[in-house]
Amino acid sequence: MNPRGLLIAAPRSGSGKTTVALGLLRALREKGVRVAAVKNGPDYIDSAFHSAATGRPSINLDTWAMDQTLVAGLAATAAENAELLIAEASMGLFDGAPGDADRNGSSAALARQLGLPVVLVLDVSGQAQTAAALAKGFVAYDPSVKIAGVILNKVGSERHIRLTKTATEEIGLPVFGALPRETKIALPERHLGLVQAADTEKLEARLDALASFVAAHVDLDFLRERALPLTAAPGRTDALDPPGQTIALARDAAFSFIYPHLLLGWRRAGAEIVFFSPLEDEAPPPHADACWLPGGYPELHAGRLANAKNFLDGLRNFTKPVHGECGGYMVLGQTLIDAEGVRHQMAGLLSVSTSFARRKMTLGYRRATLSENCALGPRGKILRGHEFHYATVESQGDDQAFALAGDAYGGEAKPVGSRRGRVTGAFFHVIAAERA
Repeated sequence: MNPRGLLIAAPRSGSGKTTVALGLLRALREKGVRVAAVKNGPDYIDSAFHSAATGRPSINLDTWAMDQTLVAGLAATAAENAELLIAEASMGLFDGAPGDADRNGSSAALARQLGLPVVLVLDVSGQAQTAAALAKGFVAYDPSVKIAGVILNKVGSERHIRLTKTATEEIGLPVFGALPRETKIALPERHLGLVQAADTEKLEARLDALASFVAAHVDLDFLRERALPLTAAPGRTDALDPPGQTIALARDAAFSFIYPHLLLGWRRAGAEIVFFSPLEDEAPPPHADACWLPGGYPELHAGRLANAKNFLDGLRNFTKPVHGECGGYMVLGQTLIDAEGVRHQMAGLLSVSTSFARRKMTLGYRRATLSENCALGPRGKILRGHEFHYATVESQGDDQAFALAGDAYGGEAKPVGSRRGRVTGAFFHVIAAERA
């Protein structure tokens, strides 16, 4: 029997989706429900919180970067041995890239593909009955996306609840609960979003507090009754071919942005993943067939990385392919300037120099065509992924480009990243390879 599922969504970012999703996940787990989670879109950070809340891996699903068979296969993997799958939306429910509404990366596209009823989280601060008009618009906008009901967030009083709840129920939508304004349960943030789960102080206590808060104000049994069986057909889990049989993967507070679905696919393809910590001055194991430096927060640890002689020498002496994504790309370059303007020497395997002192947010989907054979595939291979960073390029240097990449809006493809011999890197995070 297929597990049942729900999507937690909202009209916009900042409405309380993550608070509600994490509280529900932990509260249901505490009730003995076998609950699993997935995150729509390319956000790594929320899925790590899901894993902490449920005690099982959470996977990112992205209808822009992944084809339907990959979305279906990964969703089924996430939901294995679970009774209930809760998906957390990204941005507003219908927000996505232009083009085909079923391949635009929106949470609505994921709801359609997996048959997930939507629980709409409405921030009702500053309004009452008007919230029902907003909810009615969501019901009417796309009848193929089923709105299962509403959770009211940031209610101010019993009268506020009564006015908003009555109006919402009058348009035929159940109200599963109403959450009062509460600032003490907020999770800490920094420049790329929430502080990562592994770096959040007293995480278990925070998750327990979220669970207690949500359970006290939401009818969990009523909400579970509105879940429906997943409808996706059988799929696959191979998003990207492994870069080698044995992969040396940097993992610590400076290098933590690696998609769980990539690791899953590599392991299922028979690859072995060996973790090492640059912050602990560990070098990539020389017997590995490839070295991968994920994104993360090297700008917060630049001085320590610059002094990690064993790591840097081991990286320079590594004779197999090396690839760096975003923060990993910055460390492969010549120098990294931190937020205070201090210049730190990095590995020098690529000619690029980057700066976190001169910041500019870069965000969006990318479709990249590899310029030459490298760890990620042969020349001409097309990869789908995204960029999200504040660091900028101070000097690109004279390396050849890693790939030609365009955005989701039809812009002209331009050279991105760097390539020198066996070493490649870019701010681009790969999510999946396109299938021919």
